[in-house]
Amino acid sequence: MKSAVETLNPTRVRLTVEVPFEELKDSLDAAYKKINQQVTVKGFRQGKIPARVIDQRFGRGAVLEEAVNDALPKFYTEAVNEGELNPLGQPEVDITELKDGELLAFTAEVDIRPAIEIPDYSGIEVTVDAVEVSEEDIDQSVEQLRERFATTAPVERAAAEGDIVVVDLEAKVDGEVLEDGVAQGVDYTIGSGQLLDGIDEAVTGLEAGGSATFASELKGGSAEGKEAEVKVDVTAVKSRELPELDDDFAQLASEFDTLEELRADSRKRLEQMKKYDQATQAQEKVLDELLALAEVPVPEKLLADEIETRKHNLVNHQLGQMGLDLAKYLEIQGKTEEEFDAETKEQAEKGIKTQFILDELVNKEKLSVGQEELTEHLMRRAQSSGMSPDQFAQAVVEGGQVPMLVGEVARGKALAVVVEAATVKDSNGEAVDLDDEDETAETVEGAAASSDEAAETDAPAEAKSEG
Repeated sequence: MKSAVETLNPTRVRLTVEVPFEELKDSLDAAYKKINQQVTVKGFRQGKIPARVIDQRFGRGAVLEEAVNDALPKFYTEAVNEGELNPLGQPEVDITELKDGELLAFTAEVDIRPAIEIPDYSGIEVTVDAVEVSEEDIDQSVEQLRERFATTAPVERAAAEGDIVVVDLEAKVDGEVLEDGVAQGVDYTIGSGQLLDGIDEAVTGLEAGGSATFASELKGGSAEGKEAEVKVDVTAVKSRELPELDDDFAQLASEFDTLEELRADSRKRLEQMKKYDQATQAQEKVLDELLALAEVPVPEKLLADEIETRKHNLVNHQLGQMGLDLAKYLEIQGKTEEEFDAETKEQAEKGIKTQFILDELVNKEKLSVGQEELTEHLMRRAQSSGMSPDQFAQAVVEGGQVPMLVGEVARGKALAVVVEAATVKDSNGEAVDLDDEDETAETVEGAAASSDEAAETDAPAEAKSEG
């Protein structure tokens, strides 16, 4: 077999392959054997029909077609290996010549992983938010905890904002009560905005036993988007009572004896959260700077496939679970379809570029992934997916996704190398030391895989397309 490689652009090549006919012998034998098992000829036992009879009865062309289809993947793979190529996706094959007994010639166009020159990243400088926890931050944190321990008590007075009302609802459209427009015993906090537009005004000032009618556009159900007349009956009014902020509350809501200790712990937790956010911000900014320094070509077909996959996952998985379609989602987000398409393309392109350059860094720095690192990553992914580690591991193995997870961890380590070499300062001009942050590699694994920690529905571009 002879092969040659023609570079069409930095991400696509054309292979030209010539195969002497004798190298098709095994595939020809297999073709005759396969046809033998599928056809019958009077006077011959099935499986024992001579080749010349098959040629006469069914045509030599049918045999050659079967043999070529069987042989092409093997010769294509040999040509790829000979050219030391890293193909992405399936090739477009065109048989240019087939001379019986003499020659098979074909071309194959395929996207390839581009050659990337890693830029000098030692001069990267980024600025991140300073880790500052104010008394107001602590007050808000403690207040949120206080809200969790609020109690309710029935009251004999008119309902006001912040109260909880228990209501029965009945929705009519064009004078007809909807089958799915009746609900009873619904708890609603006035002012929360979590039910129907207009309900706050309708129930405010009503006591238990009171009723009101209001108009509202339905946000779901069989008459979604239609204007409905909604009757609301208030069956109970409850007030929310917050516990006093004192040592007793600290003992009720935590393992601490005093409110002062509880506030000190809140400060500590908020500082840890802000440090985590700071590390994540540093990694994202360093990655953006790295991508700006490097020239990373993106294969057009790979980009188109990645965009389509992201759209599919959003519409059929994320939005589907919320009962939304793309049009409703865009309305909620206040975006046009053109803006959404542009953002999706930008995100997909960044994800592919991130993969390419970090994979190149993995090779350059000779980074490897240990079993312990892979196990830790698997545990985190299992937690974010809502599955047990055993269930997630089984799904990963059965889906052939282990190499994908290894790639995520390796890319996380590669980005950690760049972050370590970069100069990171906070908004106060102070140097930020990320060496002690366990998240340095952890928080970039999802970004390096061009996904938000959703491997089952949003696998990295290469993982879906390579091979």
